[in-house]
Amino acid sequence: MPIKNENTLPCIEINPAGTATRSVIWLHGLGADGNDFVPLVPELNLPSNANMRFIFPHAPVIPVTLNNGFEMRAWYDIYGISLTAKIDHPGIKQSIVSIEQLIARETDRGIPVNAIYLAGFSQGAAIALMTGLSHAQPLAGIIALSGYLPSADGLHQRSGAPSLQTPIFLAHGTKDPIVPYALGELTRDMLLKAGYIVEWHSYPMQHSVCAQEVEDISLWLQKTINY
Repeated sequence: MPIKNENTLPCIEINPAGTATRSVIWLHGLGADGNDFVPLVPELNLPSNANMRFIFPHAPVIPVTLNNGFEMRAWYDIYGISLTAKIDHPGIKQSIVSIEQLIARETDRGIPVNAIYLAGFSQGAAIALMTGLSHAQPLAGIIALSGYLPSADGLHQRSGAPSLQTPIFLAHGTKDPIVPYALGELTRDMLLKAGYIVEWHSYPMQHSVCAQEVEDISLWLQKTINY
C-alpha cells in the first residue's frame, strides 16, 4: 500500500495481520526503489506475534556523480567508493532528516522508539547507520547489509550516546565488487572500537543478499524483539 503525505517520503507499507507493535523502516540501495526488498518480508518467516510493520521508502531522484550525473533514486550523491572519496554531507543530512520524519510518524502511530528498526542495503545501509547512530533515543536495532559508514565523524565522541544501546546487525559479501569487503570490515571495526553492539556476518557472495543472510536476519530480529 503506497503511503505518502507532504512531510514524508513516499513509501510502500506492509502491515501484519494483527495490530502493529513494532516497525522496520527498510532503505533500498542506489538506483533501486522501495519495491526492492518487499519480497523479503515473507522470506523472513517471522512469528505472527512479532506484529511487525514493514515500511519501504523511495529515495528521491537526483543526479549521481559516480554514474556520470545520471539521475536515479539515491539517498545522497556518490563521488567514489574509497576511503579518500569526497562525501556528500548535505545529501546525507537531508536523508537523515527524511528518515527521522518516518520514525516520528511511527511514534505518532503508537510504535515506541525502542520498537523501531532501521534497515538498509548498500547506500541504504549507510543511511540506516548514520540515522540510527545519531538518533536521540535507542532504537530496536539497525540492520546494515553490504554497506559502509560514509563518515566516522564524532564516533569517538559517542561514549555516552544513547545509540550505544542499539544492537547492530552488520553483514557483507566477501566478493563484493561494488562496496569492497574491506569497507565493511572497517565499518565493523570502527563501531566496535566506539563501543557499539555489533553482530557481524560475512558471506561468500558479491553485492547481493543470500538465503543464509535472510535466515540470520530473521534469527537476529527474533532475538532482539522484546515480547
